[in-house]
Amino acid sequence: MAGVMIVFDFDKTILDCDSDNWVVDGLGFTELFDKLTSAMPWNSAMYIVMGKMHSQGITIDDIADCLRKAPLIPHIASTIKIAHSLGCELRIVSDANVFFIETILKHHGLLDCFSEINTNPSVIDEQGRLRIFPCHVLASSSCISNLDSCPPNMCKGRIIERIKANAEEGNNKRIIYLGDGKGDYCPMLRLKKEYFVMPRKDYPVWELICCDPSKIKAKICEWSVGEELERTLLNLVRLINFVEDHKAGFNDADAVIFTALDCKFQLVALSPQEALALPVCL
Repeated sequence: MAGVMIVFDFDKTILDCDSDNWVVDGLGFTELFDKLTSAMPWNSAMYIVMGKMHSQGITIDDIADCLRKAPLIPHIASTIKIAHSLGCELRIVSDANVFFIETILKHHGLLDCFSEINTNPSVIDEQGRLRIFPCHVLASSSCISNLDSCPPNMCKGRIIERIKANAEEGNNKRIIYLGDGKGDYCPMLRLKKEYFVMPRKDYPVWELICCDPSKIKAKICEWSVGEELERTLLNLVRLINFVEDHKAGFNDADAVIFTALDCKFQLVALSPQEALALPVCL
């Protein structure tokens, strides 16, 4: 089995809100944050707000307590655990930060499911202040796809190129990428036709895709709510695993997968014998 690598965005894909806004709003710094983001990049504004919180006596434990109350997308915890149990390699590519993501994943018992978290680095200094830094050095973070949808501190397309090279090295894993924001458009553009993208419908990345769907080479499988994400993603994983395990019985494994998806195929309702009878494009 070649295997499956699932790459998740975090905010509004795993978490049912934006983690930065959740903390800023929950701890009473919305007005300051809005003022800062009107004049500077989001990541820079978060750095300043964390400093202001610290100067006003808000501790790292206060921030962590706030994060633990943030809601997950319904069904996402079970989806992640099942995908991990099915042998998928799970990674995160997010414009949040290490402390926010790890705190939330630990709280829900999900951190060990992920082999890699790509995000903005963060450290707690000797005074207990949380410092958030850009993922990429600002001077060299121009978008690999020459888009204005990537923020100055992170081009997810650059990250997905490295992940893609890793996935194709030796074991040739198929990639499934899930995301909702404008920054997820660049990495989705970088994935080839053997891969899959799962944009959240009616969110910014979906709107960008709809402007010209032909630009996306990967197979598009949209979702709107957690239940739909769970059903679509796990059926896709099971379908890929089944076809890879029985590749010798198919003339064209990719064609089987794409035909099944186009037919809204539900793998859980299909026996191996029925799966082998699927039409194959020669």
